[in-house]
Amino acid sequence: MATLEDGVTVDQDHGLENPRRRDYLQYAAVAFAGVGGAVAVLPLINQMNPSADVLALSTTEVDISAIEAGQAIKASFRKQPLFVRHLTQAEIDEANAVQVSSLRDPQTLAERTKEGKAQWLVTLGVCTHLGCVPLGAGEGEAKGDFGGYFCPCHGSHYDTAARIRKGPAPSNLAVPDYQFTSDTVIVVG
Repeated sequence: MATLEDGVTVDQDHGLENPRRRDYLQYAAVAFAGVGGAVAVLPLINQMNPSADVLALSTTEVDISAIEAGQAIKASFRKQPLFVRHLTQAEIDEANAVQVSSLRDPQTLAERTKEGKAQWLVTLGVCTHLGCVPLGAGEGEAKGDFGGYFCPCHGSHYDTAARIRKGPAPSNLAVPDYQFTSDTVIVVG
């Protein structure tokens, strides 16, 4: 066996040795280390996924078939109160008659409800001032000066479209993502 000037060895019986043999060994070692590293990191990444109990709370199904016009119910969504209100035609007309530019947080009723389902208003029951639960969804509760919701903590008044009309709350009651899965069932979340 002889060595040439550039470091390549020559086997006099078989010719030149493969100069890239060490490169293949390096590629194999790096690939093996990469796969090993991915297998080690996978459980660490997987533990950051939400747990099963959190995923179970990610949506709430509400049956609205028993809610008569003019009534509201309280449900729970992600451990927060959820208000579902069946608006009467008079309440819809009253909400639509309000000059939107006069509102602190300008939104029309159409922006707060689903198209073709303007009689159903779904909001989170958390006052946007300091997080108290407003009254008005339960039977006989105070509905405030505008017939919607009243927050007893600091006196915020919401109208029938759950828009802030009076008091310290900076914005309307939040409308969560929801969809109608049938005429009588909504899924929130």
